[in-house]
Amino acid sequence: MTADLPRQVRLVDVGPRDGLQNESQPIAVADKVRLVDDLTDAGLRYIEVGSFVSPRWVPQMAGSAEVFAAITRRPGVTYAALTPNLKGFEAALAAGVREVAVFAAASEAFSQKNINCSIADSLARFAPLMEVARAEGIRVRGYVSCVLGCPYEGQIAPEQVAWVARELRQMGCYEVSLGDTIGTGTAGSTRRLIETVARDVPREQLAGHFHDTYGQALANIHASLLEGISVFDSSVAGLGGCPYAKGATGNVATEDVLYLLDGMGIETGVSMPKLVAAGQRISRVLGRKNGSRVARALLARG
Repeated sequence: MTADLPRQVRLVDVGPRDGLQNESQPIAVADKVRLVDDLTDAGLRYIEVGSFVSPRWVPQMAGSAEVFAAITRRPGVTYAALTPNLKGFEAALAAGVREVAVFAAASEAFSQKNINCSIADSLARFAPLMEVARAEGIRVRGYVSCVLGCPYEGQIAPEQVAWVARELRQMGCYEVSLGDTIGTGTAGSTRRLIETVARDVPREQLAGHFHDTYGQALANIHASLLEGISVFDSSVAGLGGCPYAKGATGNVATEDVLYLLDGMGIETGVSMPKLVAAGQRISRVLGRKNGSRVARALLARG
């Protein structure tokens, strides 16, 4: 347990990928490009732009190569892609991607339902990808889903999460993002999780990825800050629902996280007005209400 809060936090905006992939309506490449460019302009230093998966499974990510070709890249900003296998990694490499992410679950049932294989088998599938990534000088970030609960198994033992995180780190992931996929975690369970995982993976190599299904995301982020975590995934305008809790919110909104961090004097380099404008623009494109409470409050003030 650590006493000092981080002085700086890196926000990873997953809106263009994790946020848009659940949308049922088609989204033009130009709108995706505008979103990424807006986030760059707002000061985000890490943006997950898209994923290289079969368009049969995730139709909204079919244009990821075109998006990467059209975005305006700024020095010092990471533009990443999710790549579930070697084929996806090779497609990302051809599109000029210089950082990728891979994902595993902390729940055996979720792994079987989501990708039709065990956790161990899913990790084994990453081995050839990691080998090519090392040869090409591509950095790899790891995700672990269902770290604080599973829609099929219920609670997940922190030791199980620690094992998966340790495996990803040993395979070569420079950072492991711990994902509360169904948003059932609390501040107490979050702190216990980090204390356990940090015995195997240093805190400076861990990130938090919290969904707001039960309204606990900001509380869990604050708990993580108290544990010395300084990287958090979020989604502009709260894009992205939770497929396992009907009608529930999904990713915590980047604007809401930024408001928390700004209020604590923690530096992010992100402009709130530009971030709110970016979220409102994509919300209009999608024809939906902005999912960020902070954005709605600021916009109501005019």
